[in-house]
Amino acid sequence: MENLETMVGPKGLIKKHELVRIIIQCLYSLGYSKSAACLESESCIACKSPELESLESQILKANWDDCIRSLDEINGLPNETRASALFLVLKQCLLECLDCGNISLALDILQKQLSALKIGKEKVHRLSYELLSLKGLGLGFIDYDAVHELRKRLLSDLENVLPPPITLPKRRLEDLVEMAVCAQVDGCIYHSSSDTISLYRDHHCDRDHFPTETIQILTKHQNEVWFVQFSNNGEYLASSSSDCTAIIWEVQDDNKVTIKHVLLSHKNPVSFVAWSPDDTMLLTCGNMEVLKLWDVETGTCKHTFSNDGFIVSSCAWFPDSKRLVCGSSDPKKGIYMWDCEGNEIKAWKGMRMPKVLDLAVTPDGENLISIFSDKEIRILNVTTSAEHVISEEHSITSLSVSGDSNFLIVNLNSQEIHMWDVAGKWLKPLKYNGHRQQKYVIRSCFGGLNSMFIASGSEDSKVYIWNRRSSNPIEILSGHLMTVNCVSWNPRRPEMLASASDDNTIRIWGPSRSK
Repeated sequence: MENLETMVGPKGLIKKHELVRIIIQCLYSLGYSKSAACLESESCIACKSPELESLESQILKANWDDCIRSLDEINGLPNETRASALFLVLKQCLLECLDCGNISLALDILQKQLSALKIGKEKVHRLSYELLSLKGLGLGFIDYDAVHELRKRLLSDLENVLPPPITLPKRRLEDLVEMAVCAQVDGCIYHSSSDTISLYRDHHCDRDHFPTETIQILTKHQNEVWFVQFSNNGEYLASSSSDCTAIIWEVQDDNKVTIKHVLLSHKNPVSFVAWSPDDTMLLTCGNMEVLKLWDVETGTCKHTFSNDGFIVSSCAWFPDSKRLVCGSSDPKKGIYMWDCEGNEIKAWKGMRMPKVLDLAVTPDGENLISIFSDKEIRILNVTTSAEHVISEEHSITSLSVSGDSNFLIVNLNSQEIHMWDVAGKWLKPLKYNGHRQQKYVIRSCFGGLNSMFIASGSEDSKVYIWNRRSSNPIEILSGHLMTVNCVSWNPRRPEMLASASDDNTIRIWGPSRSK
């Protein structure tokens, strides 16, 4: 007999008999039944505990009295767990009594044994109604095969109720291995690979595939560059500037960025751009001016939105690329939803609608998120109209949403970035610091694999990058000569980052080329 106290592993932390038992379970679950049985025989360690073996035999043979006695005799079982297990057994026994026409025994089980369990009268009453209704409808006749399947299901249910070591959690070894892999990924601050992780070696990502070095400087703009954003397919980059232009750039296969179109139509500085989800159209917001819609392929202006002097502060698309929303810094205007021809679909305005500083639509199209009156984040479910408001202590300058629609980040003039969950379950945000922001609008973004990184501009002319799990930056990128206003991470090329600065340039960042 194997010594139950034998410990294995480099640090002697693992009980050998437990390890062998879950290996046997894993072999069975993977379909290697002969190997599992062989290991059971050689190690004298069974996958199923003696208690479970007895219960299995009693249930399959319908020895209900012995089964109930076995459950009553298990030592150390919490009363609630014991009651739940007994309820499952008595439920099966009751069903088979009804099926055999033994009404008196069924009533005895209901009135005495089930009612004595501390599981709640409602549960007993519901079971009574369901089973007796079936009998009354003539549905109580079950063939042998069906009864056998019900007994096997009962065994499976008991395995979910009874605790270890009587039973083993499903696929325990696979779960433990996955937990170990996830722990290594969580501890990898540069994790950005979508490749399958090998079990043969410890996982580690280094900086070799992380944007840490300037690989190109774009100098086409003639004045401060205020905004930059990659397209959803990662093939284009759009920028806007106080020189009253926006530029569509094309990302080549070798990661070089070239000009595709210069958009000349705005009379004021262009403060904001937004790609349609299908990347065929681009919106540009003139500072205290109108909103324009451009055709990406041709570079022509398709429509100018001007609704009763509506001055756009920000804009966003819905996933269908047919509807867009625009917010106004004028409290009387609020938020409008338009189609691409400028037809108003919906509007949110009135006394409860203060000025809108920034807004976004989650990629799944479910929520409209707005920044109101400097310090409030309003999350509105577009379908149900349910909303909740998050209040910040300091002024918010910008907003960004993660690609999975689950999180948002806001830049504050207190020199912090706060991350909140869109569902509204968090009581406090995760906070990121290190960058400089006091006077200007600074924009941040999610990026990398599963949006696990946050990048932000800064008033000290640097770009800051955080792993979402840490409040301190993992990279600080130098190169710009003046304030970095905005950053954008390429959604299809996680090694590529763009930044826009008051030094009139856009920098494209990529992995270091030095060895």
